[in-house]
Amino acid sequence: MARIRAAEPLQPAPSALGRPGRTGAQVNMTMDMMKDAMSSTEMPMQGMDAAMMQECMEALSACMQACLMCADADAGEGMGRCAGMCANCADVCDTMMRMMLRMRGMDLQVMTSMMQATVLMCRACSAECMQHADMSEHCRMCAMACDQCVAAMEKMMSSMSGAMPMA
Repeated sequence: MARIRAAEPLQPAPSALGRPGRTGAQVNMTMDMMKDAMSSTEMPMQGMDAAMMQECMEALSACMQACLMCADADAGEGMGRCAGMCANCADVCDTMMRMMLRMRGMDLQVMTSMMQATVLMCRACSAECMQHADMSEHCRMCAMACDQCVAAMEKMMSSMSGAMPMA
């Protein structure tokens, strides 16, 4: 008779900048490499603030995760509109974060448009979740993450003027 093995423990989901189990030193090393790349004369985004960009990507990642958790919980509670809004917001945040990681492919017009779309999606998701925040902790947390993402995106957009050339 075959032996049944115990299930492997679940690993944390990968972060925006790395793999599960990365240490703070490894993440800092990644950020240092990004800062060096962004200050290189070959990069199309000279003048971008790497720390602000990192803050923005962390807010996007947190928002994406909160939205996914909220969408899952909403679906189980029969809140279809909220679930859909949260799922869409998670997708937009994930796409925005991945665009920011592709430094050589950045274009000011495209990046600005995508950031504006992300802000609009996060605001819409926050507004929807706030309608349920009194009775749903996951909606309250999702709305907070969306609001924090909006703040980080707006701060990033205000610093972008002239940082990247237009294609």
